[in-house]
Amino acid sequence: MAAGTTGLICDSSALVDSGRAVRFEITGPDGKPQPAIALRYQGRVYGYVNACRHIPIELDLEDGNVFDLSGQYLVCSMHGALYLPNNGRCVSGPCRGQSLQALPLYESDGKVWLNIMPD
Repeated sequence: MAAGTTGLICDSSALVDSGRAVRFEITGPDGKPQPAIALRYQGRVYGYVNACRHIPIELDLEDGNVFDLSGQYLVCSMHGALYLPNNGRCVSGPCRGQSLQALPLYESDGKVWLNIMPD
């Protein structure tokens, strides 16, 4: 992303409660691109590095479907680990008790932004 304090992810309307996530990339600590997701749950937006804590593979295997059928959990499509959408904590599966890496997202003027330099 360009220099500055924020990066545009998507229009707010692109995120529907418990719907498809919007995929984007961030720059990892090693300077390489990392997959990330933005999602909406119970009216709020959340962002996470798109990597399961068990084996660092993308939760959705490229299509944005990160919620389970109930719409209450994020699910790793590879081996079924379940995460709480509002804090990324794994509640079922081989990585139980670990959490997805959260990203600082916010909404403003109908857009979802990544705070690149959080306070």
